[in-house]
Amino acid sequence: MPSPSRSGGPAATPKYQRIAAALRRELDRAAYAPGGRLPSERTLAARYQVNRQTVRAALQQLRQDGLVVTGRRGTRPAAPAPAPAPFPSPPRSSLALVTAPPSLAALLGMRAGERTLVHHRRELGPAGETLQHAVTYLCPELVARTPELAGYRDRTAAGVRDEDLGPLHRWLEESAANARIAETLTMTRTRHPHTTAPAACGLTVRRTLHDGAGRLIALTDLVFPSWDRLTIHRDRAATGFRVTQDH
Repeated sequence: MPSPSRSGGPAATPKYQRIAAALRRELDRAAYAPGGRLPSERTLAARYQVNRQTVRAALQQLRQDGLVVTGRRGTRPAAPAPAPAPFPSPPRSSLALVTAPPSLAALLGMRAGERTLVHHRRELGPAGETLQHAVTYLCPELVARTPELAGYRDRTAAGVRDEDLGPLHRWLEESAANARIAETLTMTRTRHPHTTAPAACGLTVRRTLHDGAGRLIALTDLVFPSWDRLTIHRDRAATGFRVTQDH
């Protein structure tokens, strides 16, 4: 290795570092595409008029920096690191006290103009798009005789927004685990005229929960506004279908 010069000029930098710097500049200029091959050690040694050991030291420095990789095809530029996948947004839940549509009111045993608790839950994708939207109508008779649900109803009626819906979520999960479930699947495919855009696909799952006496306690419309692939699963012991969406 040459000794450093008094002026601190090029001779002060080891040859392998100067070669590594030159190759780094070529990589920055995209002179070599990711997956391609760099010149052989023999070619680089001839180009820079050094021995192959010096070239190996330069390539080793680039490997340590993650700029090149070595495999059966020789030394080649490293592929750029993939961008991290965006995380989906957390589900959004809300409660409202509304008058159900007549068709649902009849199923829930509601009187004309009667209001009941409705739970909305949206699952959003990375770009904020709706992946699924669940709307659950609770039987007003059930709400009246269930203290925690009646508390939600009274606070919602008073205009108080409940920030903690955890107890409601747990109640819905426990009810689904113990109730008799029936599900109806409706699939839609809409193509707009005079357009080359692909047809929009949608799926709605109507899920009804009945207690041991056969009374309807909750009704959920689970909507998948658009999807590329859905998996619908039902095993022998299940009383309903389980629908999952592949992102």
